[in-house]
Amino acid sequence: MTDLGVRAVRTGLRRRAARVVAATPDGRDRAVDALRAVAVLGVVLGHWLVTALVADSGTLRASSPLQHLPWLAPVSWLFQTLAVFFLVGGHVATRSRASARARGVRYHRWLTGRLSRLFKPVAAVLTLWTAAAVALLLSGAEFGTVRTLVKLALSPLWFLVVFAVLTAATPLLTRLSPLWPLAVVLHVDLLRFGLGGPAWLGWANVLAGWLVPYTLGAAWTRGELERPRAGWVLLVGGAAATALLVAGAGYPASMVGVPGRAVSNLDPPTLAVVTFGLAQCGLALLLRERLRHAMRRPLAWAAVALVNLSAMTVFLWHQTALMATTATGLLAGRLPGLHTVPDGLGWVGARLLWLPVFALALAVCGAAFHSFERGGGDGGSRVVRRHRPSGRGTAAKARHV
Repeated sequence: MTDLGVRAVRTGLRRRAARVVAATPDGRDRAVDALRAVAVLGVVLGHWLVTALVADSGTLRASSPLQHLPWLAPVSWLFQTLAVFFLVGGHVATRSRASARARGVRYHRWLTGRLSRLFKPVAAVLTLWTAAAVALLLSGAEFGTVRTLVKLALSPLWFLVVFAVLTAATPLLTRLSPLWPLAVVLHVDLLRFGLGGPAWLGWANVLAGWLVPYTLGAAWTRGELERPRAGWVLLVGGAAATALLVAGAGYPASMVGVPGRAVSNLDPPTLAVVTFGLAQCGLALLLRERLRHAMRRPLAWAAVALVNLSAMTVFLWHQTALMATTATGLLAGRLPGLHTVPDGLGWVGARLLWLPVFALALAVCGAAFHSFERGGGDGGSRVVRRHRPSGRGTAAKARHV
């Protein structure tokens, strides 16, 4: 591309970014959207880096580089960002509910508006993968392969169920201290690991564990986390507690599940992943001012707004993008970083080279299914307004996330 072409592209990007900035509602806390974008992209990149589908004797089986290279566990510390998503979710939901009540919006209308945006894109995922699973089985595909693919594709749905339950309970959680669900997680782990209790007790932590950052978000709305001291307490205290649990209590160092391991920090959540989430939330709170400053740049804000407007599509389809690339690649044989055993740095390097291909496949999925994410209902947080001419000037129609 010539210098003239590069300048034309840059000028076009700046103009589009300027339109996004002009359409952003006044007074919006852009740091909230930046944190949500970081949380979503962290989950996506984390899955793309640690999810391996190994082609072996005509079947595909799930594996992970963390299974063979345990010293890569710090990678999971960078990309396991669900606590930040629940922090932002709790903050936005409690603020949204308070605003809706002030405007006289009834609870059921508020909840319907929030959940419709959450679950509309799910219908497309379920429909496609139901059809794909039936077609694969009828074509003679091995059942274990189909099961692996469907399980990975639908794995993000557990998060939506938990998030929906917490959203529905928001009016009851606006004043709940995070110490209460934290105490539940602590006692459940004591029963499971310290007293030999049944493993099924751990599933109580699915709600209690993610309720901790969600109620931190409510405390943020109440103004209780505005001082830097709160962020430092959460960051230092959470990091220290996590280090003690991993080094002294035998919790896994990886903050995501690892195939073949007896204990997972994430499935169901353990005390270690919850304290790690506290540290993440503390860091997120400390970074708010820097993010607000960074989001003053039109290009940065336009990128964040784009991710937020497509957050559900990105989250629901990123595993499908990975599997579509893997299945297509099989036509060329067993490719390194895509179908091989993730047991060395060569695999890691090859996988990094595949990330742009995954992103391209995700973009195709987004173009095909983003329409399911459009719309929304009362109670959403407005990212940008779409300006349309009317008989009296310019009417603003809000987009919700």
